[in-house]
Amino acid sequence: MQMTMRWFGPVEDKIPLEHIRQVPGVEGVVGALYDVSVGDVWPKDKIKALADQVHGAGLKMEVIESVNIHDDIKLGVASRDQYIENYKQTIRHLAEISIKVICYNFMPVFDWMKTDMNYVLPDGSLTMAFEKKDIDKSLDEVVKEVLENSNGFALPGWEPERLAKVQELFAKYKDVDDEKLRENLVYFLKAVIPVCEEVGIKMAIHPDDPPYSIFGLPRIIKNRDDLDWLCNAVDSEANGITLCTGSIAEEPANDVYDILAEFTRRKRIHFAHVRNIKIIKDKDFYESAHLSPYGSLDMFKVMKALHDNGFDGYIRPDHGRFIWGETGRPGYGLYDRALGANYLLGLWEALEKQR
Repeated sequence: MQMTMRWFGPVEDKIPLEHIRQVPGVEGVVGALYDVSVGDVWPKDKIKALADQVHGAGLKMEVIESVNIHDDIKLGVASRDQYIENYKQTIRHLAEISIKVICYNFMPVFDWMKTDMNYVLPDGSLTMAFEKKDIDKSLDEVVKEVLENSNGFALPGWEPERLAKVQELFAKYKDVDDEKLRENLVYFLKAVIPVCEEVGIKMAIHPDDPPYSIFGLPRIIKNRDDLDWLCNAVDSEANGITLCTGSIAEEPANDVYDILAEFTRRKRIHFAHVRNIKIIKDKDFYESAHLSPYGSLDMFKVMKALHDNGFDGYIRPDHGRFIWGETGRPGYGLYDRALGANYLLGLWEALEKQR
C-alpha cells in the first residue's frame, strides 16, 4: 500500500511539494497535466517535466488523476475514434515515465457535484456539502454558484470554458441513456485496455459522484452490481476501479465495506480514495473529518476490508476540510489531508500488527 496526496502542479496548486514531502508516511503524489485540452495527446516533454519535478522533491508519481475523456467518446459519435487513438498514445507516453494507474471517470457533463464549497461545521472548519434542495434550480444557477465559490481556483471537471456552454452540452446528451452510456464505455475500454496490458498500466474508474441520477443524466458506476458489470464487460485486471468511499457512501443503500472487500479480493481496486462523510438526512451529506466518530463511515472497517483482502495499491486521503485558517482549492487544503493520511496509516499499522 502506498500513501499519496493529490497535487495539482506548480501553477494550479498553492501547496509546494516540499510541504507534502514532510507529511509522515506520504510517499508520492497523484498528478496530472492541466494545460492540455481534453482529447489531445499529452506531450512526452510535459509529462517528463512534471515527473522530474516530483522526483526532485523526493516523491514518487505513479498515479495520474486524470486523463479526462472527451465528451465525443461518452456520446459515442463518429469523432470518438480519433480521441480514443489520442488516449492510447497518452497511455504509451505515461508508461514511459513509469505511471502505473490512470484514474478516470465516465460521468456526463459534471465530474462530481457538491452544492456548497464552504459549508461551515460546528467547530468552524469549512468543508464541501451536497444538499438536494440546492440542485432544484436551473442548470445555469447551479453552475454559477459552484464556480463563484471555488475560491478562485479551477475545479477539476468544472472548467469554466466548458461549462459556459452547459445547456448546449446537456442537449447533446438528451438521447444518451444508461444503456447507451454503457455501450460507449465498453467501446472505449475494448480499445484502450489492450494497450494498457501491453505497457503495464491499469485503468481505474471512479464511481459516479453522486451515485444516482441528477438533472436526468445517466449514471452507470454507482453500486456493487455496476462495478461487477464493469469488471465482466472487459475481463482484464487492467480494467479496474478507483474505489472512492465517499462517493459510494453517498448512496446509503450501498454496503461500502462489502464492496471494498469483494473487489479487493478480485484484484480490481487499484486506487482508493478514502474519506468520511456525514449523512445529514436522506441523501444530503457533508464531508467530515476522517475519524470514524465524525462521520457516517467506520474507517477502521474501511481499512480492514482493504487490508484483510490483500490491497496493495495506491491510496489517498481524498478531500479535507479547511482548518487552522487555511484557504485554497475546496477539498484540497494541506492540513486536514495530512491529518487524514496519518489517521489512515495508523489504522493500517494496527491492522498489520494484529496480523
